[in-house]
Amino acid sequence: MCFLRKLGPSALRNFRPRAADSHAKETFLSPGKHTPGGYLFNETPPPPGQKRHWESWELPWYFTLVAATVMLTVGLSAKPDTNIGSWARKEALKELKEEGKL
Repeated sequence: MCFLRKLGPSALRNFRPRAADSHAKETFLSPGKHTPGGYLFNETPPPPGQKRHWESWELPWYFTLVAATVMLTVGLSAKPDTNIGSWARKEALKELKEEGKL
């Protein structure tokens, strides 16, 4: 409200709330906005004998996806075992061997 006081009465006189337009009630999924074409992403298949050409973003997208998957798979499978239970089990086995009970 402080902001409106600083503007002054002349600015407030010109301020009018928006009227509800007829198109303002329509949403992205309103009937009539999109006509279904029967194809995924409304992309028609190429004619027989022709190959589909990749868009400019597809090669970097697929490369990044495969590279991230490989890095995560290798990285997570090679991470050290930092579980407290594994450490305690190793220590307990070491102590039992030292005592001669195992």
